[in-house]
Amino acid sequence: MVARVIEVEPFDIVVFGATGDLARRKLLPALYERDRAGQLPDACRIFGASRRPMARDAFEAFAREAVEDRDGIEENAPGDLTRFLKRLDYVAVDAVSDAGWDDLAARLKEAEDRVRVFYLAVGPDLFDDICARIGAHGLVTPLTRVVVEKPVGKDLASARKVNAAVGRVFPEEAVFRIDHYLGKETVQNLMALRFANALFEPIWNNAHIDHVQITVAESLGTAGRAGYYDTAGALRDMVQNHILQLLCLVAMEPPVSLDADAVRDEKLKVLKALVPIGEKTAGQLTVRGQYRAGASAGGAVPGYLDELGAGASGTETFVALKAEIANWRWSGVPFYLRTGKRLASRVSEIVIQFRPIPHSVFDGQAGPIMANRLVIRLQPDEGVKLWIMIKDPGPGGMRLQHVPLDMSFASVFGVRNPDAYERLLMDVVRGNQTLFMRRDEVEAAWRWVDPILEAWRNSREAPKPYTAGTWGPSAAIALIERDGRTWADDA
Repeated sequence: MVARVIEVEPFDIVVFGATGDLARRKLLPALYERDRAGQLPDACRIFGASRRPMARDAFEAFAREAVEDRDGIEENAPGDLTRFLKRLDYVAVDAVSDAGWDDLAARLKEAEDRVRVFYLAVGPDLFDDICARIGAHGLVTPLTRVVVEKPVGKDLASARKVNAAVGRVFPEEAVFRIDHYLGKETVQNLMALRFANALFEPIWNNAHIDHVQITVAESLGTAGRAGYYDTAGALRDMVQNHILQLLCLVAMEPPVSLDADAVRDEKLKVLKALVPIGEKTAGQLTVRGQYRAGASAGGAVPGYLDELGAGASGTETFVALKAEIANWRWSGVPFYLRTGKRLASRVSEIVIQFRPIPHSVFDGQAGPIMANRLVIRLQPDEGVKLWIMIKDPGPGGMRLQHVPLDMSFASVFGVRNPDAYERLLMDVVRGNQTLFMRRDEVEAAWRWVDPILEAWRNSREAPKPYTAGTWGPSAAIALIERDGRTWADDA
């Protein structure tokens, strides 16, 4: 099967922070892959922008290395890479002064009638300065969009400041707050499963679903980001954005259409319906941990404090929560959320655990009957599993087995699975905001997270230690097992 590629309109993209880690690992390779697939018209231009001076040839060499070093991609075709590199240019621009902005404006003026994308692959402390100078130098056209990377603030107050700073220059319909998890093929297939099949939606409620688990586990540590990570922690870094967005897609009501605002209206309702967790309940409904030295597949690994180079830190590298949604569809259905670094394996998945059958017609020799389970795997192997009970083949009576109907996207469709950034960048160019967060969504998520952070600060309890290479502190196991349930680590 061949994936269908639809060419987009000609566009210019300016990547601020073009020599940084995000541009190198994700943005430049993603643009290359879309060019290689034939999606970029010949007129498209890609501008790198950063404070330090750099010759165009040096930026081209940087981009070549970024493309050649990416993982899991087939060999480059020489002609494809040559064509891509010809699109590149570089402008030295200072975010906090006017240096270089006239040069950038002159180059963009050559094509004022096309889509123009400003990608802010920089820290949020620079969003205000960059947006203000984009506006002051007359770089905003009716076809201009701006892409904002997370974190959008560190709490509700700072998120409002960031949103206000961006909003002073760009209208809301031109602002694309990116969450790369929403660009994953499996996440979008969650909507297809629910809303394109008669099988699931009638039973997608508290009458048939026992609970939901969402796990985003990383086997790596802070990977050179310990300084930043110590100011954020797992709740801000993963739960406030990625995990809450996944929860919204699982729990939202069917939108009237896939129009961006129709989808985001339903997600916002879920965020507003989340039962608050604060001082009185945080001790029972949340667990935070911090990894100590241990072992992974590659051997011994250091603890978080060793990577940070500090004697102590109250920052969590693991968090587990029990969330509830106060509406008719989900009343009484717990959502167990967890994320962490240096865990037993790298896996991101959503587990929909259905209720057991009300009565068994089979005798004891058939074996135990396990409840159905739907597992939506985001990474590393994107796909969907539906666990069902079937008869063990052969004579000898009725013997039941719990087995998965397994659909791996790579094996079923036989096509390369595009990186999430590839899809999201093209959606920005098209002006499709469906997979991007609206301002009120971001602020609603912070409104739920802030009381948890405050409760942790006031408790002054240190994160619970866990050994690297395990599934987190034992308290996270107790969080779910005291409800008579267990984490689906074998899903």
